[in-house]
Amino acid sequence: MDLTPTEMTETNEAAERQPEAANTHDHEHDHDHAHQHAPSLNPELTREIEVEVGSDEVSKSFRTVAKRYQKLARIPGFRAGKVPESLIRTKFAKEVRQEVLESLVSERFRKAINEQKLRPVSEPQLLDMQLADGQPLKFKAAFEVAPEIDVTGYDSVRVSRPDAALTDDEYAAELNRVLDSYSTVEPVEEDRALVDGDWAEIQFRGEVKDLAQTVTEEGVQNASTQAPITGEDVLIEIGGKNTLAAFNDALRGAKPGQELKFEVDYPADFGERRLAGQTVSYDVTVKGIKHKSYPERDAEFAKQLGNYESWDEFESKLREDAAERKKSALDNSAKDKLLGELIARFQFPVPESFVQQQIEARLDRGLRALAQQGMSVEDMRKLDFVRLRESQRDQAINEVKASMVLDRIAEVEGVTVSDEDVDRELLMLSIQSREPLEALRERLSKDGGLDRIREQMRREKTGSVLYEKLSA
Repeated sequence: MDLTPTEMTETNEAAERQPEAANTHDHEHDHDHAHQHAPSLNPELTREIEVEVGSDEVSKSFRTVAKRYQKLARIPGFRAGKVPESLIRTKFAKEVRQEVLESLVSERFRKAINEQKLRPVSEPQLLDMQLADGQPLKFKAAFEVAPEIDVTGYDSVRVSRPDAALTDDEYAAELNRVLDSYSTVEPVEEDRALVDGDWAEIQFRGEVKDLAQTVTEEGVQNASTQAPITGEDVLIEIGGKNTLAAFNDALRGAKPGQELKFEVDYPADFGERRLAGQTVSYDVTVKGIKHKSYPERDAEFAKQLGNYESWDEFESKLREDAAERKKSALDNSAKDKLLGELIARFQFPVPESFVQQQIEARLDRGLRALAQQGMSVEDMRKLDFVRLRESQRDQAINEVKASMVLDRIAEVEGVTVSDEDVDRELLMLSIQSREPLEALRERLSKDGGLDRIREQMRREKTGSVLYEKLSA
């Protein structure tokens, strides 16, 4: 871990007046995350070292830095290189102090952790910093180290491999989604009633019936008020698989202009949580009868859908893709379950710095999603970030644990990621982001992104190796 004093957090009162040792973050979304100046550390993983540098060496470092500033400084009234050292030390006090920190603190910190064979995984926090020209440099540094993770017995965990065969109903639903996107809806001019296969265009208003009701002069009323459920120009398929029986029964045989009243008892497992287990009283007006027309399932339509020579070729590809998506979704769910079992089995302390980084990453992803949905920066700033961070904590801890367990098992299993694998991933990222490949590689190499990509690829590969090995 290559650290400089600018990557450390100085926490004593004197340091509060010095900006050089404060760690800063550059956020894409211009929002305040309520960062702590000195992030808390996990006591179980916190280590502390004390460092002292003699006064002679401190003075020498101050003189060396000041003389360099003398040569470079341009101050009105003085010739180049002739600015008095005393003026340099006054005018550039913070800058000189910063360079002394860089020349002494970082070097001595690295030497101390190497001597004690410690491997920090967090930014060191400088405690009780004492730095003044002519005085010994003294400081303490607190930081977290990686936990020891014993994964003995990981290969005894088992998870069931799900049946990923695509059913006829699932394929039919996939095909219907494609056909629906190319369908046309036309009004039925004939004076007749609704029959199965028709689409009723309706306007409705639904009142959720309260369990507690009161009797007033105006009749029975709900004790509590819930907003009515309303809809305009809604299309409902008569006799359709996704149409509730109560709507089918009420609308079948009705004509345009007819007003209907009926109740619907929604099952407890209904997809819309607001309606699940509720009874709703509906007032419905039939506005019209519609008929959906679908394109002919032939070679011409297949060519509109892609590079297919026949309708059979399209259906074969659609079935193959749907089956692959189902298998991928079920396998990913099973892998998550397997990883959950591993996390539960192996208990170890987690570096708080890792948890905070993961919380930050989750918040950034969430804010990007909100921005894409149209939320303004001003509205983002009004969010309660303290509450948001706390709500992300448990999931962030589990994600950090999962990464650390996978990293440890990868070592045991000897899982590696080749340069060719990384190159393929970079090529895909380049295409997606429309950033030239070499420019992307250079940028990621500089900011550590390339190593993070390799680490994530290794974890994903380890998860797949474990799934193949431990699933039945």
